[in-house]
Amino acid sequence: MKFTTFCLISLALLNACTSQPKHEKPNIVWIMMEDWGYELSCYGAAGIQTPNIDKFASEGIRYTNSFCTAPVCSPSRSAMITGFHQNYIGANQHRTKGPGWKKQPLPYGIKPITHLLEEAGYYTCLMENRKTDVNFTTEKELFMGKDWGERAEGQPFFAQITFPGTHRIWYRDPENPIDVSDVELPPYYPDHPIAKRDWANGLEAAQVVDRKIGIILDRLEEEGLTDNTLIFIIGDNGRCMPRGKQFLYDGGIQVPILARWPGHIEAGNVSDDLVMTIDISATILEVAGIDPGYELHGKSLLGNETDDRNYVFAARDKMDDTHDAMRAVRSKDFKLIYNLMPERGYCQYSRYKEASYPVLALLNVMNLKGELTPEQAAFMATSKPEFELFDLRKDPHEMNNLADDPEYADIKDELLAELNAWRKVINDQGVTESFREGGWPADYPTRTLEEWESILKQWEPWVFRGPDENERSLRPEIRQIHEVLK
Repeated sequence: MKFTTFCLISLALLNACTSQPKHEKPNIVWIMMEDWGYELSCYGAAGIQTPNIDKFASEGIRYTNSFCTAPVCSPSRSAMITGFHQNYIGANQHRTKGPGWKKQPLPYGIKPITHLLEEAGYYTCLMENRKTDVNFTTEKELFMGKDWGERAEGQPFFAQITFPGTHRIWYRDPENPIDVSDVELPPYYPDHPIAKRDWANGLEAAQVVDRKIGIILDRLEEEGLTDNTLIFIIGDNGRCMPRGKQFLYDGGIQVPILARWPGHIEAGNVSDDLVMTIDISATILEVAGIDPGYELHGKSLLGNETDDRNYVFAARDKMDDTHDAMRAVRSKDFKLIYNLMPERGYCQYSRYKEASYPVLALLNVMNLKGELTPEQAAFMATSKPEFELFDLRKDPHEMNNLADDPEYADIKDELLAELNAWRKVINDQGVTESFREGGWPADYPTRTLEEWESILKQWEPWVFRGPDENERSLRPEIRQIHEVLK
């Protein structure tokens, strides 16, 4: 069991007592690390030290099969703040603006959970980074204010606190720099100094965020709010690296989910249940005693609703003007990815990625020189297989595609049936011909070897900068790269 018996009893009383004074409702804090996965010391990542998050995990529950529903911020956040898969609410196209794209109100009478909380008497606030980044319109602001200190006396609050430090460009940690010899790269990246230093820089950025999370947790304690506050620490999508963010491999959709609620969540618990970030939305509404009048796609993490879940699902659609579409179903042991546009390469042009990922330049250079292993080079191909099937027990890094292996035919059929059934549930529109032909040019490689070598050379001063050189003259190097990549 993930939660104590007292938790279940207290929640039943909470839901039954509709006349309960406002101050007895729990506060809810939702801490979000941008673009970050399991690269935390409490998840066993090498080289990094995140003592505040580790302590938090020891005081609550840590999920080890936790996923977002989309591998990029705006569709993922749209899903999280409603409790519905992004395709179901028409929020699946990242950066939905410009000619041919227009944000729409939420369908089916669905409301953001912040509006439901406000209607129930909660004060809602968006703290630290004021980024909401949702792909739908609302008649009023998603949040009421900027800090829980602005609420009325005794009023319960919901605070969403987003830390952007783990988003590119990854500032280094002068207090605790990480030696590259201490990090472990996934095998789909080359064992190269640039890749290792870039990875270490990302870990350092997470260490800085860990200290900021510690400040929030200390403030709650100082204000006497800890015991009556349910807190989540999560990532909005996977790590901002090639084969991570924007893709449906675990590097793109596996995110930490940790929760703490003294007296209600058993300390030191670890769960391998398959859970999704939209489950947090359902949990928050249950804890607040709110019935939205409709059933969410997410399930409450309280009690046993996720114990028997066999699959989680994710989808990727447009990223800025990079047109692609992928769907995935994952069990604890297997994953099937359905590439709806296999004619396009994984690394077709994306201005964001080419202007943000030093390792993408490295991969392109090494690929064009024939220096990658076959497994690494598969990600740099000019097209994709229609299906990708992985046995996660033997292949946790998802490098051996078994979709055409007859020994796995039954598993593929089972997963595809589940995926197709889910697509019907979420009203998945798939790919239109205009979408298939649209977007930025899909030619690949996007640049010549000489151009990629020049870009990689320009990245080197930034990647290998010292721990104290975050705000110095190297910043123009980044601006210069952005100009080259326009």
